Amino acid sequence: MIIDTDAKNEADDQFAIVHALLSPSLDIRGLVAAHFGNRRTRSSLEESREEIDLLLRLMKLDGQVQVADGVPYALPDVGTPVRTPGVELIIDEAMRDVAEPLYVAFLGPLTDMASALLLEPRIAERDVTVVWIGGGGYDGRGPQGGRPEFNLSNDIVAANIVFSSQVRVWQVPAPTYRMTTVGYAELDAKVAPCGEIGEYLVRQLVEWNEGLPGPSIEFRALGDSPAVGLMLHPNCGTWVERPAPNFRHDGSHDFSVQNRPIRAYDSIDARFIHEDFFAKLRAFAGN
Repeated sequence: MIIDTDAKNEADDQFAIVHALLSPSLDIRGLVAAHFGNRRTRSSLEESREEIDLLLRLMKLDGQVQVADGVPYALPDVGTPVRTPGVELIIDEAMRDVAEPLYVAFLGPLTDMASALLLEPRIAERDVTVVWIGGGGYDGRGPQGGRPEFNLSNDIVAANIVFSSQVRVWQVPAPTYRMTTVGYAELDAKVAPCGEIGEYLVRQLVEWNEGLPGPSIEFRALGDSPAVGLMLHPNCGTWVERPAPNFRHDGSHDFSVQNRPIRAYDSIDARFIHEDFFAKLRAFAGN
Protein backbone atom coordinates (compact mmCIF):
# COMPACT_ATOMS: atom_id res chain seq x y z
CA MET A 1 0.00 0.00 0.00
CA ILE A 2 1.06 3.57 -0.79
CA ILE A 3 -0.68 6.52 0.85
CA ASP A 4 -0.76 9.74 -1.19
CA THR A 5 -1.85 12.49 1.18
CA ASP A 6 -2.44 16.24 1.25
CA ALA A 7 -1.71 15.89 4.94
CA LYS A 8 -1.90 19.54 6.00
CA ASN A 9 -5.05 20.35 4.07
CA GLU A 10 -7.36 19.65 7.00
CA ALA A 11 -7.33 17.62 10.21
CA ASP A 12 -8.42 14.14 9.06
CA ASP A 13 -5.52 12.90 6.90
CA GLN A 14 -3.51 12.62 10.10
CA PHE A 15 -5.89 10.05 11.60
CA ALA A 16 -5.84 7.93 8.43
CA ILE A 17 -2.04 7.99 8.19
CA VAL A 18 -1.59 6.93 11.81
CA HIS A 19 -4.25 4.22 11.45
CA ALA A 20 -2.47 2.75 8.43
CA LEU A 21 0.91 2.80 10.14
CA LEU A 22 -0.55 0.96 13.14
CA SER A 23 -2.15 -1.81 11.03
CA PRO A 24 0.11 -4.87 10.84
CA SER A 25 -1.62 -6.37 7.80
CA LEU A 26 -0.76 -3.34 5.68
CA ASP A 27 2.68 -3.25 4.08
CA ILE A 28 3.21 0.50 3.76
CA ARG A 29 5.61 0.94 0.85
CA GLY A 30 5.68 4.70 1.19
CA LEU A 31 3.92 7.96 1.97
CA VAL A 32 3.66 10.53 -0.82
CA ALA A 33 3.17 14.20 0.03
CA ALA A 34 0.49 15.78 -2.17
CA HIS A 35 -0.48 19.35 -2.94
CA PHE A 36 -3.89 20.77 -2.06
CA GLY A 37 -4.13 23.66 -4.48
CA ASN A 38 -3.18 27.26 -3.91
CA ARG A 39 -6.34 28.79 -2.46
CA ARG A 40 -5.00 28.89 1.10
CA THR A 41 -1.24 28.70 0.58
CA ARG A 42 1.42 28.75 -2.12
CA SER A 43 3.35 25.91 -0.50
CA SER A 44 0.73 23.21 -0.01
CA LEU A 45 2.96 20.28 -0.94
CA GLU A 46 5.74 21.46 1.35
CA GLU A 47 3.24 21.81 4.19
CA SER A 48 1.94 18.28 3.54
CA ARG A 49 5.48 16.92 3.65
CA GLU A 50 6.20 18.72 6.95
CA GLU A 51 3.03 17.25 8.46
CA ILE A 52 3.93 13.71 7.39
CA ASP A 53 7.41 14.11 8.87
CA LEU A 54 5.92 15.45 12.12
CA LEU A 55 3.56 12.47 12.48
CA LEU A 56 6.44 10.04 11.97
CA ARG A 57 8.52 11.85 14.59
CA LEU A 58 5.67 11.80 17.11
CA MET A 59 5.31 8.05 16.52
CA LYS A 60 9.09 7.52 16.74
CA LEU A 61 9.01 6.15 13.18
CA ASP A 62 11.11 8.79 11.44
CA GLY A 63 13.55 7.11 9.09
CA GLN A 64 11.56 3.86 9.10
CA VAL A 65 8.98 4.74 6.42
CA GLN A 66 9.81 5.96 2.93
CA VAL A 67 8.46 9.45 2.25
CA ALA A 68 8.52 11.09 -1.19
CA ASP A 69 7.24 14.34 -2.66
CA GLY A 70 4.55 14.26 -5.31
CA VAL A 71 3.67 16.83 -7.96
CA PRO A 72 3.40 20.30 -6.38
CA TYR A 73 0.54 21.57 -8.57
CA ALA A 74 -2.41 20.43 -10.69
CA LEU A 75 -1.57 19.01 -14.11
CA PRO A 76 -1.85 21.64 -16.86
CA ASP A 77 -3.41 19.27 -19.41
CA VAL A 78 -3.96 15.58 -20.20
CA GLY A 79 -0.63 15.29 -22.04
CA THR A 80 1.83 16.78 -19.56
CA PRO A 81 2.90 14.44 -16.75
CA VAL A 82 5.33 15.58 -14.09
CA ARG A 83 8.06 13.23 -12.88
CA THR A 84 8.76 13.48 -9.14
CA PRO A 85 10.07 11.04 -6.50
CA GLY A 86 6.51 10.32 -5.39
CA VAL A 87 5.36 9.55 -8.93
CA GLU A 88 8.41 7.34 -9.43
CA LEU A 89 7.56 5.48 -6.23
CA ILE A 90 4.08 4.68 -7.55
CA ILE A 91 5.50 3.52 -10.88
CA ASP A 92 8.22 1.39 -9.28
CA GLU A 93 5.84 -0.33 -6.87
CA ALA A 94 3.21 -0.91 -9.55
CA MET A 95 5.73 -2.50 -11.91
CA ARG A 96 7.43 -4.73 -9.32
CA ASP A 97 7.38 -8.44 -10.18
CA VAL A 98 5.61 -9.62 -7.03
CA ALA A 99 2.49 -11.67 -6.35
CA GLU A 100 0.87 -9.15 -4.02
CA PRO A 101 -1.53 -6.51 -5.35
CA LEU A 102 -0.75 -2.82 -4.90
CA TYR A 103 -3.28 -0.41 -3.40
CA VAL A 104 -2.64 3.31 -3.74
CA ALA A 105 -4.82 5.37 -1.42
CA PHE A 106 -5.37 8.98 -2.45
CA LEU A 107 -6.55 11.25 0.36
CA GLY A 108 -6.34 14.34 -1.86
CA PRO A 109 -6.16 15.00 -5.60
CA LEU A 110 -5.29 12.30 -8.15
CA THR A 111 -2.37 14.28 -9.59
CA ASP A 112 0.36 11.76 -8.82
CA MET A 113 -1.60 8.77 -10.14
CA ALA A 114 -2.40 10.58 -13.36
CA SER A 115 1.27 11.44 -13.86
CA ALA A 116 2.26 7.84 -13.16
CA LEU A 117 -0.24 6.53 -15.72
CA LEU A 118 0.92 8.98 -18.37
CA LEU A 119 4.57 8.10 -17.79
CA GLU A 120 3.98 4.34 -17.55
CA PRO A 121 0.67 3.30 -19.18
CA ARG A 122 1.35 -0.38 -18.40
CA ILE A 123 0.33 0.32 -14.81
CA ALA A 124 -3.28 -0.08 -15.97
CA GLU A 125 -2.49 -3.71 -16.86
CA ARG A 126 -1.10 -4.52 -13.41
CA ASP A 127 -2.86 -5.63 -10.22
CA VAL A 128 -3.21 -2.08 -8.97
CA THR A 129 -6.21 -0.52 -7.22
CA VAL A 130 -6.63 3.21 -6.74
CA VAL A 131 -8.68 4.05 -3.65
CA TRP A 132 -9.80 7.67 -3.89
CA ILE A 133 -11.42 9.80 -1.24
CA GLY A 134 -13.02 12.37 -3.51
CA GLY A 135 -15.67 13.44 -5.95
CA GLY A 136 -19.28 14.43 -5.49
CA GLY A 137 -22.25 12.17 -4.84
CA TYR A 138 -24.16 10.24 -7.48
CA ASP A 139 -27.87 10.06 -8.23
CA GLY A 140 -28.66 13.35 -6.54
CA ARG A 141 -26.98 12.48 -3.24
CA GLY A 142 -25.20 15.25 -1.38
CA PRO A 143 -25.20 19.03 -1.81
CA GLN A 144 -26.05 20.22 -5.29
CA GLY A 145 -25.11 23.33 -7.22
CA GLY A 146 -22.21 24.45 -5.06
CA ARG A 147 -18.50 24.27 -5.60
CA PRO A 148 -17.00 20.95 -6.71
CA GLU A 149 -15.85 18.53 -4.05
CA PHE A 150 -12.50 19.75 -2.68
CA ASN A 151 -10.17 16.89 -3.65
CA LEU A 152 -11.64 16.78 -7.14
CA SER A 153 -11.44 20.56 -7.53
CA ASN A 154 -7.69 20.56 -6.91
CA ASP A 155 -7.04 18.62 -10.13
CA ILE A 156 -10.00 17.85 -12.40
CA VAL A 157 -7.60 17.10 -15.27
CA ALA A 158 -5.93 14.35 -13.23
CA ALA A 159 -9.28 12.89 -12.18
CA ASN A 160 -10.31 12.61 -15.82
CA ILE A 161 -7.04 10.88 -16.73
CA VAL A 162 -7.49 8.28 -13.99
CA PHE A 163 -11.23 7.77 -14.50
CA SER A 164 -10.84 7.33 -18.26
CA SER A 165 -7.98 4.84 -17.86
CA GLN A 166 -8.28 1.08 -17.33
CA VAL A 167 -6.81 1.10 -13.81
CA ARG A 168 -9.06 -0.34 -11.10
CA VAL A 169 -10.72 2.40 -9.00
CA TRP A 170 -12.57 2.28 -5.70
CA GLN A 171 -14.12 5.70 -5.07
CA VAL A 172 -15.41 7.03 -1.75
CA PRO A 173 -17.37 10.16 -2.75
CA ALA A 174 -18.24 13.01 -0.44
CA PRO A 175 -21.65 11.85 0.87
CA THR A 176 -20.02 8.57 1.91
CA TYR A 177 -16.82 9.86 3.49
CA ARG A 178 -18.90 12.33 5.52
CA MET A 179 -20.45 9.36 7.34
CA THR A 180 -17.34 9.19 9.56
CA THR A 181 -18.18 11.95 12.04
CA VAL A 182 -16.81 11.76 15.60
CA GLY A 183 -17.38 14.15 18.49
CA TYR A 184 -14.91 15.84 20.78
CA ALA A 185 -16.11 13.84 23.79
CA GLU A 186 -15.22 10.55 22.09
CA LEU A 187 -11.88 11.88 20.87
CA ASP A 188 -11.04 13.20 24.33
CA ALA A 189 -11.83 9.82 25.85
CA LYS A 190 -10.29 7.49 23.28
CA VAL A 191 -7.54 9.38 21.41
CA ALA A 192 -6.15 12.29 23.44
CA PRO A 193 -4.83 10.11 26.33
CA CYS A 194 -2.77 7.97 23.91
CA GLY A 195 0.65 9.57 24.16
CA GLU A 196 2.14 12.42 22.15
CA ILE A 197 0.54 11.33 18.91
CA GLY A 198 -2.93 11.00 20.42
CA GLU A 199 -2.73 14.40 22.09
CA TYR A 200 -1.55 15.98 18.84
CA LEU A 201 -4.26 14.38 16.72
CA VAL A 202 -7.03 15.81 18.88
CA ARG A 203 -5.39 19.19 19.44
CA GLN A 204 -4.80 19.87 15.74
CA LEU A 205 -8.37 18.84 14.92
CA VAL A 206 -9.82 21.24 17.51
CA GLU A 207 -7.51 24.03 16.33
CA TRP A 208 -8.63 23.46 12.74
CA ASN A 209 -12.29 23.66 13.72
CA GLU A 210 -11.71 26.84 15.72
CA GLY A 211 -10.34 28.53 12.62
CA LEU A 212 -13.49 27.89 10.62
CA PRO A 213 -16.11 30.60 10.10
CA GLY A 214 -19.55 30.14 11.59
CA PRO A 215 -20.81 28.80 14.91
CA SER A 216 -18.72 26.72 17.28
CA ILE A 217 -18.84 22.96 16.68
CA GLU A 218 -17.61 19.92 18.58
CA PHE A 219 -17.30 17.27 15.88
CA ARG A 220 -15.37 16.41 12.74
CA ALA A 221 -15.74 13.89 9.93
CA LEU A 222 -12.61 11.75 9.66
CA GLY A 223 -13.29 11.56 5.96
CA ASP A 224 -9.96 10.06 4.86
CA SER A 225 -10.16 7.07 7.20
CA PRO A 226 -12.40 4.98 4.88
CA ALA A 227 -9.39 4.50 2.61
CA VAL A 228 -7.64 2.62 5.41
CA GLY A 229 -10.81 0.79 6.44
CA LEU A 230 -11.27 -0.53 2.90
CA MET A 231 -7.71 -1.79 2.79
CA LEU A 232 -8.32 -3.72 5.99
CA HIS A 233 -11.81 -4.91 5.05
CA PRO A 234 -13.09 -4.17 1.53
CA ASN A 235 -16.63 -5.07 2.59
CA CYS A 236 -16.82 -2.50 5.39
CA GLY A 237 -19.10 -0.56 3.10
CA THR A 238 -21.57 -1.10 0.29
CA TRP A 239 -20.86 -0.09 -3.26
CA VAL A 240 -22.39 0.23 -6.69
CA GLU A 241 -20.44 -0.69 -9.79
CA ARG A 242 -21.05 2.04 -12.35
CA PRO A 243 -19.37 3.39 -15.47
CA ALA A 244 -16.70 5.88 -14.49
CA PRO A 245 -17.76 9.40 -15.39
CA ASN A 246 -15.67 12.19 -16.76
CA PHE A 247 -15.77 15.47 -14.87
CA ARG A 248 -16.72 18.87 -16.23
CA HIS A 249 -14.89 22.04 -15.21
CA ASP A 250 -17.46 22.69 -12.48
CA GLY A 251 -16.91 19.21 -11.01
CA SER A 252 -20.22 17.78 -12.21
CA HIS A 253 -20.41 14.31 -13.75
CA ASP A 254 -20.32 13.82 -17.50
CA PHE A 255 -21.64 10.38 -18.47
CA SER A 256 -21.59 11.08 -22.22
CA VAL A 257 -18.49 8.89 -22.49
CA GLN A 258 -18.89 5.39 -21.04
CA ASN A 259 -15.61 4.60 -19.34
CA ARG A 260 -14.96 1.20 -17.75
CA PRO A 261 -16.84 0.43 -14.49
CA ILE A 262 -15.53 1.54 -11.11
CA ARG A 263 -16.59 0.66 -7.58
CA ALA A 264 -18.33 3.65 -5.97
CA TYR A 265 -19.00 3.21 -2.25
CA ASP A 266 -22.36 4.54 -1.08
CA SER A 267 -22.02 3.60 2.60
CA ILE A 268 -19.18 2.95 5.03
CA ASP A 269 -18.95 1.17 8.39
CA ALA A 270 -17.58 4.03 10.47
CA ARG A 271 -17.93 2.01 13.68
CA PHE A 272 -15.51 -0.66 12.45
CA ILE A 273 -13.02 1.94 11.17
CA HIS A 274 -13.04 4.16 14.26
CA GLU A 275 -13.03 1.38 16.86
CA ASP A 276 -10.21 -0.44 15.07
CA PHE A 277 -8.19 2.78 15.10
CA PHE A 278 -8.97 3.57 18.75
CA ALA A 279 -7.91 0.08 19.87
CA LYS A 280 -4.67 0.11 17.86
CA LEU A 281 -3.74 3.57 19.10
CA ARG A 282 -4.43 2.58 22.69
CA ALA A 283 -2.19 -0.49 22.32
CA PHE A 284 0.53 1.57 20.64
CA ALA A 285 0.53 4.02 23.55
CA GLY A 286 0.57 1.20 26.10
CA ASN A 287 -2.71 2.36 27.62
